[in-house]
Amino acid sequence: MPSSAPGSPAELTVERDGVPLAVRDHGGAGTPLLLLHGASRTLADWSVAAADLATDHRVVSMDLRAHGRSGPGSAPWTFPAVLDDIEAVLDACGIAEAIPVGHSLGGMAAALYADAHPRTPAAVNLDGVGHGRPEQYVGLDRDTVVQGLDRAHQFSAAAMGRTFPPEELETTVLAQQAAMAQALGIAPEVLDEGIRRALGETPEGQLYLRPDRERGLEMLDQMKALDLPPVYRRLTRPVLIVRAGRLVAQGGPLAWFDELMAAYVKGLDRDLGELAAAHPHVTLETLDASHAMLLERPNAVAGLIRSFTAGVSPQ
Repeated sequence: MPSSAPGSPAELTVERDGVPLAVRDHGGAGTPLLLLHGASRTLADWSVAAADLATDHRVVSMDLRAHGRSGPGSAPWTFPAVLDDIEAVLDACGIAEAIPVGHSLGGMAAALYADAHPRTPAAVNLDGVGHGRPEQYVGLDRDTVVQGLDRAHQFSAAAMGRTFPPEELETTVLAQQAAMAQALGIAPEVLDEGIRRALGETPEGQLYLRPDRERGLEMLDQMKALDLPPVYRRLTRPVLIVRAGRLVAQGGPLAWFDELMAAYVKGLDRDLGELAAAHPHVTLETLDASHAMLLERPNAVAGLIRSFTAGVSPQ
């Protein structure tokens, strides 16, 4: 597929084993990048950063399976299936040796793709850390951590594929997103596009934000089981890990989650620091932003990616 001129992205569909995969070609020339979004998000999250990167990179983004406008498939949601989807998109776009760049869930997929495809020049993971291991939660005993993680998993599972009547789209869902955009200093149209792109509809006419509940629960189980440090240690090509420098306190009834995440950040920063010190191919950066860094500071994210790719030699 030919690239389009920067600033005028083209919407494409790549099909793999009967699953349509929605792709946005941002054009550009230079080191090719494939941009991957987070769980329950869409490629719209990359809109601002992609336009920045397309000034000196060849840039493509995609909706992961069961997200946005990509199909759910008939098989369970698994990381191996996602990696095959990524390979199909790269082949179809003629950029087989692109650098996968992902945020959150997409960052996990980027690291896994580089591990499974040794000719991948590099990988970028923007704060895709999962929930780690109990021993990484500094200052908390194992039972407290295990119970807290189970509670967090149940909380996420309860929200997955939750339906709402169509009249609540404007009055509740989009209104909440607008308030979030204002609080975080995010362009509201980016969040609005992402919500509309993620909309699904049940046979009864109820709306939900994709992925649907079945695929979403499968995805959560895959994320829960993932342990990334061994992946980083196996990699031989450069990998950039960008950590969020700020935690957003939930407060109120979710204060228990704040305590859990504060303990995890201490252990995670310790372990990733040791990993980077022992493995020269790992670059660790911290950005003054929350986990929503891709929306809060898209140009700063693009700048970190640009600085990293400038030092990556082709395979």
